[in-house]
Amino acid sequence: MSTSTNTTGNTITYILVYVDDIIVTGNDNHRIQTVLHSFAARFSIKGPVDLHYFLGIQVTRTDSGVRLSQQKYINDRLYKANMTDAKPIATPLPTTPKLKLDSASPLQDATQYRSVVGSLQYLAFTRPDISYAVGRFSQFMHKPTGDHWQAAKRVLRYLSGTRSHVIFLHKKTPLTLHAFSDADWAGDTDDYVSTNGYIIYLGQNPISWSSNK
Repeated sequence: MSTSTNTTGNTITYILVYVDDIIVTGNDNHRIQTVLHSFAARFSIKGPVDLHYFLGIQVTRTDSGVRLSQQKYINDRLYKANMTDAKPIATPLPTTPKLKLDSASPLQDATQYRSVVGSLQYLAFTRPDISYAVGRFSQFMHKPTGDHWQAAKRVLRYLSGTRSHVIFLHKKTPLTLHAFSDADWAGDTDDYVSTNGYIIYLGQNPISWSSNK
């Protein structure tokens, strides 16, 4: 992902480029059109349209803001894992027992586990509620066990019941930053390394989040 920002006085223009997907936005429509015409003079591009999808993220405008959703992506992942009709569950992971490196026997074929965890990493772009679980699963990619696979399928069951959850970016919100953070000090019984997590809001809008060991 490449990002460029241009600021002239009170006019701000943002350009986001990923391979052949481009977003041009800002607070001045005339400047946006100038940038688009400049691109069209140099490259063969499709006519500009309002943003609906970008990298698999569905964008829906409303009078009060913008909804970011990956519901279609969730549906595709559930279908691929043969869990379209999976019974929903209320939480991504139980609080106990914690997953361990050597819990249960290693999977004979870890391909599906790694595929599911990779897709969950991408899904965490709009689903901070699964960030911790995805971080845990990623620690076992080299040698996943049956317990790790069952835990990954539990997250898919959780997503089955929360497909409509979205990130909503409010149009009118105070431009104040605030954050929440927490840490599980030396909570990993495999190596006693800590896990920390945070989420940052601009007014009502979540703009950054992470869960890392």
